Amino acid sequence: MRYELMFPDQVRKAIQDDWPVILPVGVLEYHGEHLALGMDTLVVVRAIEILEKEMDMVVLPPFYYGSASYAVEPPENNGSIEVDGMVLAQFGLELFKSLLRVGFRNIHVFVHHQTDNYVNGMPTDLAFKMAARKALFMLQEKEHGEGWWGNEKNRGFYEKQQKGRDPLNLIQVHPLISSWFMEGIEIAPEHAGKLETSQMLASCPEGVDMKRLPGSLEKWYCRQAGEASVEFGLEIEKRILSDMRAILKQEGESQK
Repeated sequence: MRYELMFPDQVRKAIQDDWPVILPVGVLEYHGEHLALGMDTLVVVRAIEILEKEMDMVVLPPFYYGSASYAVEPPENNGSIEVDGMVLAQFGLELFKSLLRVGFRNIHVFVHHQTDNYVNGMPTDLAFKMAARKALFMLQEKEHGEGWWGNEKNRGFYEKQQKGRDPLNLIQVHPLISSWFMEGIEIAPEHAGKLETSQMLASCPEGVDMKRLPGSLEKWYCRQAGEASVEFGLEIEKRILSDMRAILKQEGESQK
C-alpha cells in the first residue's frame, strides 16, 4: 500500500499488524547512453511493486537523491546528481524519527548503488545506516531515559533479543544485491553492462534503448551490455525477490 495514498485508519492498521514499511533508495546517475538515469532506484521500485502484490506492506515514496558520486563520469551534460552523504544522514535521521513517532516499528530501506562495496559501506548506505542507528538510540532514551541499557531492569537485554526483535533493529538498511548474490555467476566488473542492462530489460524496459548502445560501447564499463537479455534479467530479479522475501518473512516471524 502506497503511503501517500493511505488514510489514517489504514496507517493505524499497518501499525497494529506490524506491516513492514519499505523505503526504496537509489541515485540519479549516468548509466551509459542506453540506460535511464534512475536505473539504480527503478530496479528497487519495480522489485517492491512485485512484493507489494504478495504481502501487506507500506511503501514509502522512493528516494532518488542519494550520493551518486562523479566517479563514473562528470555530471556536465551527463546528468548525474550528487547529494553529500552528511546531508543524506541528516535527512535520514529526520525521516526515521518521524516514522518512529507515527508508530512504525518494522522499517526497511533497500538500497541499490555501489553495493559491491556494501560491507565496507559507501556514502548513500552509510548515511542511512548512521541515521537509523541514531534515531533508534534516541527512541530508547526517549522511552526509557538515559542509562536504559545499563539499567538493572534491562540485564536480560540479550536474552530478550533472542526471543523477539532487537530494539536497535527496528530500522534496517539492506543492499538490493546481497554479498552472496553473484555466487555461480561469472561477470566482469561493470557499470551499465550485462547485469544492469539485463535488470532494466526485465523490470523496466521503458528505461532501456538498445539503439543508443553504440554510444555506450565507447566506455569500458559498458562493453558487456550487448550480452544483456531479458532472460538473464529475470534470473537476477528472481534472486533479488527471494532475498527480499527472506528478509521480510524473517522479521515477520520474529514477532510471533
